[in-house]
Amino acid sequence: MKSRRAHSVDMKETADPGREYELLLQMTYRDSKEKRDLESFLKLLKSPSLCLHEPMKMIRVKASTYCSRWDHVLRCLCEDSSSWFPPSCLDPQHCRLHTAGTPPSCQCRHSNLSHSVNFCERAKIWGTFKINERFTKDLWNSSSLVYFNYKNRIESQLREVYTGIPGFDVVQVTQFREGSVLVGFEVTGSSSTSELLSRMAQMAEKAKAAVAELFPLEDGSFRVFREAHCNSVFFGFGSEGDQYILPCTSGYMGTLTARCLTAGWQVIRESCVLSQLEELQKNFSVIAGNATEEDVSSLVQNLSAIIQKSPSMTVGNLASVVSILGNVSSLSLVNHLKVSNVTLKNVIDIADHILNSASMTNWTMLLREDKRASSQLLETLENISVLVPSSALPLSFSGEFIDWKGISMTQSQDRGGYSYQVQLCQQDSSTPITGHVFIKEDQFHMSLPEAIISMASLTFGNILPITPDDMARVNGPVMSTLIPNYSISEVFLRFSKTQPHLSQPRCVFWDFSHLQWNQAGCHLLNETPDAVLCRCSHLTSFSMLMSPFVPPGIVPAVTWITYVGLGVSTASLVLCLIIEALCWKQTRKTPTSFSRHVCLVNIALSLLVADLWFLVAATLDTSLALSAVCSVAVFFTHLAYLALFFWMLALGLLLAHRVVLVFHHVATPRLMATGFGLGYGCPLLIAVVTVAVTLPRHGYTRRDVCWLNWAPGSKPLLAFVVPALTVVALNSGVLLLVLRKLWRPAVGERLTRDDKATAIRLGKSLLVLGPLLGFTWGFGVGTMLDSHNEAWHVLFALLNAFQGFFILCFGILSDSKLRQLLCNKLSPLNSWKKTSKRNSSDTKPKCLKPFHLLQSKGSYALSHTGSSSTSITLTQFLSNE
Repeated sequence: MKSRRAHSVDMKETADPGREYELLLQMTYRDSKEKRDLESFLKLLKSPSLCLHEPMKMIRVKASTYCSRWDHVLRCLCEDSSSWFPPSCLDPQHCRLHTAGTPPSCQCRHSNLSHSVNFCERAKIWGTFKINERFTKDLWNSSSLVYFNYKNRIESQLREVYTGIPGFDVVQVTQFREGSVLVGFEVTGSSSTSELLSRMAQMAEKAKAAVAELFPLEDGSFRVFREAHCNSVFFGFGSEGDQYILPCTSGYMGTLTARCLTAGWQVIRESCVLSQLEELQKNFSVIAGNATEEDVSSLVQNLSAIIQKSPSMTVGNLASVVSILGNVSSLSLVNHLKVSNVTLKNVIDIADHILNSASMTNWTMLLREDKRASSQLLETLENISVLVPSSALPLSFSGEFIDWKGISMTQSQDRGGYSYQVQLCQQDSSTPITGHVFIKEDQFHMSLPEAIISMASLTFGNILPITPDDMARVNGPVMSTLIPNYSISEVFLRFSKTQPHLSQPRCVFWDFSHLQWNQAGCHLLNETPDAVLCRCSHLTSFSMLMSPFVPPGIVPAVTWITYVGLGVSTASLVLCLIIEALCWKQTRKTPTSFSRHVCLVNIALSLLVADLWFLVAATLDTSLALSAVCSVAVFFTHLAYLALFFWMLALGLLLAHRVVLVFHHVATPRLMATGFGLGYGCPLLIAVVTVAVTLPRHGYTRRDVCWLNWAPGSKPLLAFVVPALTVVALNSGVLLLVLRKLWRPAVGERLTRDDKATAIRLGKSLLVLGPLLGFTWGFGVGTMLDSHNEAWHVLFALLNAFQGFFILCFGILSDSKLRQLLCNKLSPLNSWKKTSKRNSSDTKPKCLKPFHLLQSKGSYALSHTGSSSTSITLTQFLSNE
C-alpha cells in the first residue's frame, strides 16, 4: 500500500467524523472480472489501516492506473476519468510520459513499481481565496485547533455548494499561507477535468458567498483553475510568480520562502537553524561576559558534535555556525585567550564540513542575504589560527576541503626560508590542485618569528564574492599565510590552475575591509599552461583572477621609459618657458604670433605641472593609495592633464581659424578670454565634478596606485579618457583641414618640383603639429583595445613621456624667428653684431644660422608655392612670425 500524502493521527484525539482519507493500492489482476471482484472486496473492508481504530466506511473504489508489459517494457494508461498529474509518471527517473498518443501512456524500461510516486489521479481542480484576517502561525500546524476549525468550516461550506455538481467527489482545504490568510483547496471528481471546471466556474459566486458567511473575503480573490504550475507535498500548489513563506521542518527553527518559477518551486530565502544550534548561541551569550579557555573549548566541541550529526547544512545553519565561530574568535582576541590543539582541530573540522562543495547552493543563498559571511569565516579562521601558542606547534590538519599547517620557528633552526606545499582534490577530477608558498631566507632578518601558519582551500575561491561587473573568476586555491607579530617584504606563491583553458591571470589578495579581491602589492612573475607564479609584498589571503591586464613582461621597460622621459620632459619644459620669457616682448608684435605663443606657454606650463604631480603620485607608497594625500595628487594631476588637452584644442581651433577665415580677425582680448575659459575653465569644471561625485562613495582613486579609479560601479577614469580622446579627434579634423588647404594643385596639372616640395612640407607639418595638438595620445586607443600587444604600451610611453622634449624641439627650436631673437638676447658680441649689421643689413649673424631640425631649404618661406592666401597664412602660423 502506498500513500500519496502522509497523514499523522493523534491517538488521544477523536478523529473528525467528516475527514476523508485516500489510499493508493498497487494490486495485480488478470482480467476485468478479477478487477470487479477486487473492487467489491475493497468496499467491504472496515479498517484497512492499523493506525485508524475509529469506525470507517468505504465511500468509493476506483481503478486509476492500468499497467501491462509489452516486449519487456511496462506501459501504463489511466482509467476511469483519471489523468496523469503532474505531467510525469510512475518513477520520473526511469519512466517517460508519451503525450502524443491518445490516451497518454507511461513507458518504463523496468517492471518494478516499488519506487513509483506518480500514478493517475481523478480529475482535479484547484481554487484559492484570501481571508481578510491576520495570519497566525497555528495555521501552519495541521494538529492545531485553529487549523482544524478553519479547515472543517470551509470544507463544509464548499461541500454544500459543490455536492450538486455531477461527478463531484470531494473538496479538501490543503494549505494556509501568509498574506492575510491565503486559503488553497482542491476539488476532485469522476467527470472530465473540463466538465468539472466548467460546472465549478458556474457555481463560483455561490461558493464565494458561502465562504463569506464565515470570513471576510478580499474582493476578487476567489478563483478556480485547471492547472497548478507548481505542486509539491511540502510547498503545496501555486501559480507562476506566487511566493510563499513556510515554517521549517521539525527540529529546525525559522522559515523558508519559496517562489513558483517556470521549473517549479524554488527556495529563494531560508533561515532554518537546528534547535541545538539556537540553544548553543543562547548559552554562548550567557557565558560571554566571563568566559574561560575551557568554556570556549567546550562550546566549540559541542558545536563540532552538532554539525557532524546534522543531516544537512541549511542556509540558516551556515549563518549560525559562521556567527558562533566569529563570536568565539572575537571573544578570544579581546580576552587574550589561547586556543588549544583540540579546539583548533574542532574548528578545522567544522570549517571542513561547512566548506563542503555540496553546500555551494546554500552558500549562494546566504551571500545574497549577508555578503560578508564568507569573508567573516575566512577572517575568523585566520584570527583563531594566530591564537594557537607557538609551544603547541608544529600542527597539521588536512581535511577534504581545507588544509592547515603551523610550524614554530626558533633561533636554533636552520634559516633556510619557509615553504608550504599543499595538494587539494578537485571535485569530478582526478588531477590534484597544488599550491606552494615560499619565503626566502633573507626575509627573516635579525630574529626569527615565533610561528608561521598557512592554510589553503578551494571552496573559498567559489564563495568569496567577485565584483558583479568583473568577468574574472578565481582559478586556483585560496592560500593564507600568517606570521604573528612579524613583517616581511616579499613572499612567492605558486597556484595550480583549476581550469587550465582560462588565461590572463592576475595575482590578488582578499581585502577584508572592502570585501573584494585587490591587486595592490602583488605581481605576476610567470605563467605556464598549468600554473601561475606570483610575488606579493605582504601577507594575507592570496589567489589569482583571470582578466585583461598590462603585459607583465614589459612593466620594467615601460617604468624606465616613463621616469626617464618625464625627467627629460620636465627639463625641456622649463627651458621652453625660459625661452618664451626672454622673447615674450617680441612675440606680441602681431595678434597671430601672440595668440600662438600664449597657447604654447600654457601647453608647456600645464604639461610641466601635470608631470610633476604625476611623479608625486607615483612616489607615494601603495598603502596611501586611498588616503587624502593620494586624492589631492590625483586631483591636480587630472586637472593639469585636462588643461594640457584643452589648451592643445585651443591651439588647434586657432590654427583652423587662421586657415579657413583668412581675412577674419578677432580682437585679442576676445581671443584671450576664449582661450583661458576653454583652457582652464572646462578642465576645472570636469575635475571638480568628478571628485565631488566619486570621492564620497570612495570610488575616486584606485586601490593599488594613485590615479583615477576604473572599477565596477565607479569609473572616474572616463573623465580623463573621454575629454582627451575627444580633443585628439577634433584636432585630427583640424589637421586634415590644414593639409587639404595646403595641397591644392590645379585640376589636370602635373606635379612640378615645387609641388613635390609642398608634399614634403606637408609631411613635416604633420610631424611638427603632432606633439603640439596631442596626436601622440591617440595611441592610447591601442593600449585599450589590444592590451596584450606590448608594442602599443612601449610606443605610448615613448611618445607621451617625452612630449615635453618634442614641444621644445617642434614648438620652440624649430621656429627660426625665436632662434634669431634668442641668439640676439644671448650673444655677448654686441660690437661684432653692430659691425655685422653695418656691413650687410640682409645677412644674418653666423650664430643665427637656421636650426634645420626637420626642414629643407625653402621650408616655411614665402614663395610662389604659397601664393594663395591660405598657404601664406599657414606658413606664417607654423614658422616664425
